[in-house]
Amino acid sequence: MKRLVSTITAIALVAGAIYACQPRESAEASTGAVSASDAPSAASNTTLPQVSPNSKAAVRYVTAATGNAARYRIREQLVGVDLPNDAIGETKTVSGVIAADAKGNVIPAESKFIIDVTGLTSDKQRRDGFVRGRVLETEQYPTVTLVPTSLRGLSVPLPKSGSKTFDIIGDLTVRGKTRPTTWKVTAQFQPTGVTGSAKTAFTFNDFEIQQPRVPVVLSVADTIKLELDFSMVPEGKK
Repeated sequence: MKRLVSTITAIALVAGAIYACQPRESAEASTGAVSASDAPSAASNTTLPQVSPNSKAAVRYVTAATGNAARYRIREQLVGVDLPNDAIGETKTVSGVIAADAKGNVIPAESKFIIDVTGLTSDKQRRDGFVRGRVLETEQYPTVTLVPTSLRGLSVPLPKSGSKTFDIIGDLTVRGKTRPTTWKVTAQFQPTGVTGSAKTAFTFNDFEIQQPRVPVVLSVADTIKLELDFSMVPEGKK
């Protein structure tokens, strides 16, 4: 029950959100590109894992048709604006699956969340175009992925009701760069499925992204926040 926000990915997204405030000529200055050899294959990055013939999964949940979204947040202080504000971009095109064995251990080979960042939107179209075209290079890297590797504070069998907090540890991949991340999860359990939110945070350096320095921005927080809203159901009941 993670997720993922590679909007995550969002790491680069935020950088673009700030740069979008510049004049077009400045905003379109070159950003460091990741070579194609560093990125996962298109097939592995855009498809969910299937159940293997020898699967040991005792629990397998998939995203429901609605109720899923990923977004980034970063605090910025703009020139001429009295108070700081959050730059926010969001996409609702999120799909995912998470599988665990009878002991509650995540099965990474059968678990993944995929965020389609080609439709990422904020309150500014210029920002969105810059993020997709210059920062995330979505024509080459259309998705951000999160592969859950373990759960902390949640066991199998899952609760049938009530609310619970726990951690999801997983590998986040943004434009070919993969880093381990820890997500703080708050989930509400029902017999028909589980809903909730997951959050993580990291710095620009964690993903080798240069922190923005532009004339129209007085300051940019070094902390990037990613959020994932999820609605998941047992596989076969989607």
